[in-house]
Order: sequence, then structure tokens, then C-alpha cells
Amino acid sequence: MKSSQKNKQIILSASRRTDIPAFYMDWFMSGLQKGLFNIHHPFHRKKMIIPATPEHIHSIVFWSKNYGPFIQGGYADRLQSMGYHFYFHFTINTPSEILEPGVPSLEDRLNQLRSLCSLAGPEVINWRFDPICRYQTLDHHGKLTIFDNLNGLDNIARTVSDVGIKRCVISFMDDYRKIHTRLKQLPYFQFIKFTIKEQVEIILCIENKLKEYGLQLFVCCEKDLLNALPQTSGIKANSCIPGDFLMKHYGGQLTVKKDYGQRIKQGCECSASRDIGDYVCHPCLHQCLYCYANNVRVKSGITPQPPPQIRT
Repeated sequence: MKSSQKNKQIILSASRRTDIPAFYMDWFMSGLQKGLFNIHHPFHRKKMIIPATPEHIHSIVFWSKNYGPFIQGGYADRLQSMGYHFYFHFTINTPSEILEPGVPSLEDRLNQLRSLCSLAGPEVINWRFDPICRYQTLDHHGKLTIFDNLNGLDNIARTVSDVGIKRCVISFMDDYRKIHTRLKQLPYFQFIKFTIKEQVEIILCIENKLKEYGLQLFVCCEKDLLNALPQTSGIKANSCIPGDFLMKHYGGQLTVKKDYGQRIKQGCECSASRDIGDYVCHPCLHQCLYCYANNVRVKSGITPQPPPQIRT
């Protein structure tokens, strides 16, 4: 029994804390070549060593809003030749300069999605449309107006379906202290929370829309919302680190126990993994206004603007 446990591999998360595929692939590949990562705990900052050879790592779960550098660098082929398996989370939201000032255009990201599917296969790619936000800011006439970021869903879902992806993961924006600090730099802007009733109405509408495209809807860390849904809904809790799927898809042995370092009380279903990102050493340069990982100040000169009208 002890020998069996010892031989089980781990899942590497790259990363919930930053966007490694967009900004830090050179550093990442250097760690793989050395066979280990020296990282700091995100809170108490103690140093930790995480082994990173193919013998230790079963799969690498990537998270990104911009896979352009990953694709252009040929990293999928390089990782496969080194003996690593992978799984991808690709967050593609409605374009918004104020919400996501550092991401490429929607057209560019959809082209990246097509390329990524060709390289890795749609079965190991999750489309994330999250978080869903509602906010008040100035419209083009200088009037305070309420907007949300749902207006581009159709257009994205069509492409996601066309390339063969079957899953969509969503969440609603969570309120973090960092967000309030950023908003002090943005007069005439504030986030507006959804009530549970509003969330239910929105998510059921999204579920019905995605069914038209053959997409199954999942939610991330939304336990209260799931409990409020009618029994007729097919929406399920997501496992963003899907240990069971990875073992079934790639074979091998994994520890598939839940990751109790995540938000279990909020409904997180993730299997245990080791995350190698660092909020301090690897700041995410997308500068998303709603993000818990964003330690960067809002870009100077950005004025809140309403979202563009996306043709669907």
C-alpha cells in the first residue's frame, strides 16, 4: 500500500496565481529542464521545492487568457517530446478595455483557440467565460449607465462549438479587497453585485443558449447558486483540476483526493495539485480589474468605457 501511494504522480497547476502561458514560459521551461521548481508559499512566503520531472508529474494544467506565446513558441510539441501531458483552461470573455485591459483582441484569442485545438485536441481544453460582471460607468454620452459583460457570449460559443469543445465553465465575480483599492483610481466606476435570484435567471438563460451549440455548462465555486437551481437544470459543479479525467485520458496513477487548500466550502471540486505561480515574482500583466491575482495598479490614462457591441 505504501509503495503504491509513493508511486503516484502529481498534477502541476500553471497557474491560478498568474498567466504563465502568456508571460513566463521561458521560466517554466527552465524549471522543467532542471527537474524542479523553487517557489514561495503565496502567504507566508516560505520556500518550497516541487519536483517537475515526467516521473513525478502526471499532467500540467495550464490557465491563460492569451495562449499566443505558448503556440508561437511551439511549447505543446516540446512538452510532449519531454514526456508531459497537459490540460488547458482558456478564459475568453467579452472584450472590455476597462475589465481586461491587457488581453489580445477577441479575434486573436478565437484564432488561438483554433490553433490550440489543432495542437492538443478539444477534449483537453475548457472554455471559461468568467467571471460574469455587472458594473456602472459612463456611457459614450457621459451618462452613468449599468452594463454587464454577457453581450459577447453567443459569438464566442459559436466558435467554441465549431472547434469541438464541449464544456463551458462560468462563475460570478467575487468581491476582493484588492478590487476596492483599484476602483479608487477609477472615478465613475463601480461593480454591482447580482442577487442569487438574478444569478439563477442568468445562468439558466446561459444554459439554454449553450445547449444550442452542444455545450455543457459548469460552474466554479458557486455552491449557493447550484443549491438555488431547479432540479430540471443540468448545470454541474466543475473540477478545474480534473484528476479522474486526466487519469482516464492519459492513464497512470494519480492522487485524486480533493484539494483542501482550495475553496471547498464554496463548492470547489478540484483534485489535489501543486501550483507553481507566484503573485509577487510573476505578476500577471493582463491587469484585469476584477482579479484576485492582480497586484498591478490600473494602467494610467484608462478611462472607463462601456463594452463594445459584439455582433452575434
